[in-house]
Amino acid sequence: MMTKSIRFLIGVDGGGTSCRAAVASPDGTILGRGEAGSSNITTNLDSAAQNILSAIRIALETAGLDEAVLPQCAAVLGLAGANVGDFAKRLAERLPFALTEIESDATIALQGALEDDDGAIAILGTGSAFLSRRGATLRLIGGWGFQVSDLGGGARLGRDALEAAILAHDGVVENTTLTSELLGAFERGPDGIVLFVQTAKPADYGKFAPMVLRHLEAGDGNATRLFSAAAKTVDAAFDALCTDGVDRIALLGGLAKFYPHYLADRHRQRLVPARNDALTGAVQLAAKLAQHGAHGAGRAKR
Repeated sequence: MMTKSIRFLIGVDGGGTSCRAAVASPDGTILGRGEAGSSNITTNLDSAAQNILSAIRIALETAGLDEAVLPQCAAVLGLAGANVGDFAKRLAERLPFALTEIESDATIALQGALEDDDGAIAILGTGSAFLSRRGATLRLIGGWGFQVSDLGGGARLGRDALEAAILAHDGVVENTTLTSELLGAFERGPDGIVLFVQTAKPADYGKFAPMVLRHLEAGDGNATRLFSAAAKTVDAAFDALCTDGVDRIALLGGLAKFYPHYLADRHRQRLVPARNDALTGAVQLAAKLAQHGAHGAGRAKR
């Protein structure tokens, strides 16, 4: 039975670019939504906390509710970086809710995509993360950051494309329309690329992913090679996740629609459409939290 003091549910889907929030009635009906800036708690905890609360306030305003109801809410926040260090604990101490759970953004995405069914997801955006569920057991792969992780993500794809442009300039690989356009995008050609990478962040590299995808659809040789290599890393992640009978896979994120054709048959035949988005998943888990004092999704294992 739902705790009597819980009148509303709060769900938050927070990433490095934006933060979305929803307020819902106890039965999960969403009453209002809000959006604010970045909520990656490992990058800037203070700014992330401000943006999270700002998105929630906008959602409350849209629903015709006042901030005074926050101590009567059960909230589940799925945030980029929640699996690193003690950032989630430090954020939770600042939040005014009756019940609070902070999870990785992959956890709420899996709940939204598969609801309570077992299976696996890949979030393929600027970064990437892979998560499987079997019963109460969750297993997470990735989410360690662009420099050492984020397989198949747009930032890695953009970085690899810039490397291909340098290699094409040096005559190591064929110069195709993709690498020609990349070299032309920098006023000083290869020198410009070298200067760019000195300070580039994941989002900066990710801006070149749409160019790769555009040339991929046109059949460009370098784009095809790069994306095929990225797909192999996604296959490898699923090989690790699907060892214990996982038979459903949902692909999520901005790059998701491009991958099915390039994945191995053993994974392509497992693909299913996502039922809901991650924000809906956060609201569903908040309802479980309100009912049981815990959302029951388990904790992801590495």
